[in-house]
Amino acid sequence: MFNSIKHLLRYNPNKFGCQLLAYFSAETTVKSNLTQRECTRGVHPQVCGQPTSTTHPHLIKQGEVLPGISLQELKRRRSKLVESISLTANAKNVCRQQIVVIPASSTIYMSNKIPYVFRQNTDFLYFSGCQEPDSILVLTCKEDKSSYTLFVRPKDEHSELWDGPRTGVEMAVEMFGTDYALPVTEFEQFLTTLVQEDKSSIVWYDHADIVQPILHKKLCQLIKLTDNQIFASPKILFHQIRLIKSACEINLMRESCGIASKAIVKTIQSSKPEMSEHQLFATVDYECRMLGAKYLAYPPVVAGGKNATVIHYISNNQIIRDGDLVLMDAGCEYHGYSSDITRTWPINGKFTPEQKVLYEVVLDVQKNLIESLKEMPSLDNAFRHMCLLLGERLQEVGLIPKNIDENKLLASAYTYCPHHVSHYLGMDVHDTEKISRSIRIQSGMIITIEPGIYVSPRNPYASSRFHGLGIRIEDDVLITENDSEILTKNCPKEVAELKP
Repeated sequence: MFNSIKHLLRYNPNKFGCQLLAYFSAETTVKSNLTQRECTRGVHPQVCGQPTSTTHPHLIKQGEVLPGISLQELKRRRSKLVESISLTANAKNVCRQQIVVIPASSTIYMSNKIPYVFRQNTDFLYFSGCQEPDSILVLTCKEDKSSYTLFVRPKDEHSELWDGPRTGVEMAVEMFGTDYALPVTEFEQFLTTLVQEDKSSIVWYDHADIVQPILHKKLCQLIKLTDNQIFASPKILFHQIRLIKSACEINLMRESCGIASKAIVKTIQSSKPEMSEHQLFATVDYECRMLGAKYLAYPPVVAGGKNATVIHYISNNQIIRDGDLVLMDAGCEYHGYSSDITRTWPINGKFTPEQKVLYEVVLDVQKNLIESLKEMPSLDNAFRHMCLLLGERLQEVGLIPKNIDENKLLASAYTYCPHHVSHYLGMDVHDTEKISRSIRIQSGMIITIEPGIYVSPRNPYASSRFHGLGIRIEDDVLITENDSEILTKNCPKEVAELKP
């Protein structure tokens, strides 16, 4: 497979310390059997580019690469990817070499030398466990032979002085459990050699969502060396694997949802008329961080009064008046896993009659939808069910005419709730977006259930008494074999509980 790579790359084994020479052939695949002792001998433990059980025992246990994620878990994920790639190739009767390239995110700068907070590409993090920017994970697979090579930034004293330590090539194999580790500077030559030796290779790379622009340009040039000259997108394969959460992922999700729930409870308790939306934003952000979250999972919606009718309202800069409702859509990211909760409450602790009737409609619809998850519907079917339930309830309170057919009822309900009622949840807020919402849910998925009502003055059905009201209730739900578990159950939503 890589007969001439040793001479083309001119590797110096001494340069890489204990790292094995990355030499491949069609007949043999050299595996690393380095021990942690050999790889870290004489090296201060703080040289790693991310927390370890030695440097951060309060975050990471022995045997874990990321908090709550063991090295064995990462290896299981990679094995599933090899199996998925092999099954896809076999289904197409393709015996060619498969090369999967998964890039890490690059650091993005808001201005000269001032970076935004770094967030790793979740597909890369899921399979590699590596939190460092500009890295690359490569899977090579042909017939029954496969190997993973991790490309990382080499040690650099000057860069590390300014930006912090790097794991480096020497420690990467042992730390992340890949077969090989090489410096990122060797990636282009490495891949060129692979392709030149087998021009029929299939290169799997997500060319639609570019996370490393420089790498993307190089790959677009390299693909021209193949007979295919196009990339195969691996995104749906990644997301099929990520869709069903493992036990350790579920534990992290429970914690993320628990933290966000407690933070929103404290925010509700601290709210009062004449506060600004910004103050409530700051409160939920503070409480999440104090409870262990790294940061909020997304810019939160903190919408007082009529601002709640703007579904993605994130300005969060208005004063909340006495008598207004507050709609807060917020979640946190806890060790790479996101929560997503919405609660709506009266800032003064007391619903008006109009607010209460619409709130109880939304709450009743949401409870009904969660109960119906036992039937394992698709998310799209859950949305249709929501529109039907919402339409019927709005007919009861006089916001939709009676004696209309079902299609008109569904369309009328949609004017009050013009967003989907559910999405997949996990490492990303809108997780595994390549997975269709038309498939039936199954055990191990985590989803949201979030019906809402938004009353615009332009809605021809709505009485002026309800104009400007916006209400949404959202919970995060783990699908299990016989039932479902509401991961955000500790965040109150009953009318009697929503008192500051």
